[in-house]
Amino acid sequence: MKTVEQIAAEIVAREGGYVNDPDDPGGPTNFGVTLATLRRLGLDRTGDSKIDLADLKAINKADAVRIFVDHYFLKPRLGELPAALQASVFDMQVNAGATAVKILQRLLSQMGFTTTDDGVVGPKTIEAARLAEIAARAFLADAYGIARRNYYYALADARPASRKFARSSSGGKGGWITRAEEFVSARYHLTMAEHQSRVAAWG
Repeated sequence: MKTVEQIAAEIVAREGGYVNDPDDPGGPTNFGVTLATLRRLGLDRTGDSKIDLADLKAINKADAVRIFVDHYFLKPRLGELPAALQASVFDMQVNAGATAVKILQRLLSQMGFTTTDDGVVGPKTIEAARLAEIAARAFLADAYGIARRNYYYALADARPASRKFARSSSGGKGGWITRAEEFVSARYHLTMAEHQSRVAAWG
């Protein structure tokens, strides 16, 4: 089983280096770390008493791994979820913050387990996830990955500027969809025809 540090290193590799896409509501990132995150954590990497793009560009892969492990895995208590869920929820936590846990909570509720859609991993969510794993051990991780994929499509439905993250310029699966499917068994991946049918209404 991979360590949380290994999973974080894979997230950093997936995120890549410095990116400042005007259509990304998260703003500029470096190895997946946002400027807002640096400011929230008070990380002045350049030592000039202000936290700006220079500080964001100054972080390295090891910095990003540490930030993700400490503030996106340990602090939100993802390690208390079933092991099968941890990598995907962790990856989504980096990508979308507390929405990662909300997606899980909605899934657990749909499965009939009591939890609150608040984005916080507390006793109820931990217990609901434990019971869901017992009830559907072989399918829980896939179910979460599919719910995550559906969230991305719905987000792109509602926000046209985000569609390029769900559909590539050639009409294939965009980065959001391929990222979600990395945590879904191959038998549940959408075919190209299914993907194109799903996004056809976007024009």
